[in-house]
Amino acid sequence: MAEPLVLADFLAGGWRDLAFGPFRPGVEIHRLHGDGTGPSAALLRYAPGGSVPLHEHEGFEHVLVLEGSQEDERGRYPAGTLVLNPPGSRHSVRSPDGCVALLVWERPVRLLP
Repeated sequence: MAEPLVLADFLAGGWRDLAFGPFRPGVEIHRLHGDGTGPSAALLRYAPGGSVPLHEHEGFEHVLVLEGSQEDERGRYPAGTLVLNPPGSRHSVRSPDGCVALLVWERPVRLLP
């Protein structure tokens, strides 16, 4: 039986000591579960000016901005903001000043040209 993942003081920055690796230019990832081919959860850390290109959600995406802010075509989301992107939604994400966000994906995302 798999053991649960417990991150103490998560909202107070308990994630800061986790190891992050490359994801996209200017964006690092720490995977909490999954590998991006099915249900997954991860922390994304955007350097100032980091971005993720236009993509479509095949399932729900839940985003909780933990630090800094990020933005997409619909607005700017400061720390403490929860965003739920429904299946079929499309956006590109950027963080002019840098941020860290918790993301939970029901299904993989599909990058668009």
